[in-house]
Amino acid sequence: MPWKDVSLMNQRKELVLLALQEGTNRRELARRMGLSPKTLYKWLARYTAQGEAGLHDQSRRPHSSPRRTEPDLEQRILSLRDDHPVWG
Repeated sequence: MPWKDVSLMNQRKELVLLALQEGTNRRELARRMGLSPKTLYKWLARYTAQGEAGLHDQSRRPHSSPRRTEPDLEQRILSLRDDHPVWG
């Protein structure tokens, strides 16, 4: 018998559809699937807001970096480092 080939997206969609059924104990469903309830609720919220597209992995990169070094200062630092490699 061949192995059942199910993509991660299909697994997430199936899980969300099960969780959306009336009378489903979502915490128990998450536990049976080896997930934290927080993860299941995150996918439910994304699915509700964005549909299937919300089930794709999303970047964890911050939307902004307010304390990031300015590019011109960064270039000056890099050129100093190149000019003086023994400074540390």
